[in-house]
Amino acid sequence: MPGLDPGIQRSFDLDAMGHWVYILANKRNGTLYVGVTRDLSKRMNEHRMGIRSSFSTKYGVKRLVFAERHESAVSAIQREKNIKHWSRKWKLELIEKGNPEWADLYGELI
Repeated sequence: MPGLDPGIQRSFDLDAMGHWVYILANKRNGTLYVGVTRDLSKRMNEHRMGIRSSFSTKYGVKRLVFAERHESAVSAIQREKNIKHWSRKWKLELIEKGNPEWADLYGELI
């Protein structure tokens, strides 16, 4: 499945317990947003509707281009913090490794 790190993400089963680290973009190589959530489907709906995120509303960052599942909140939060401190180049490489077309993975959630 494009955009999902196969080393961590085994399936896009949203009913499975876990926490998610995700990256949104407004377009290919555009503005990026890195987040963490327990309920990826709900959080994506909030981003798309402009609820609880002034950043995604302001910059139109609604395209889900990367997601990976973690078993614990601690590991997901740590991964999010690590990615947020990466250079832009590393973030782009992470996205393109699993999703070279920058496809919107939102459709795979529903």
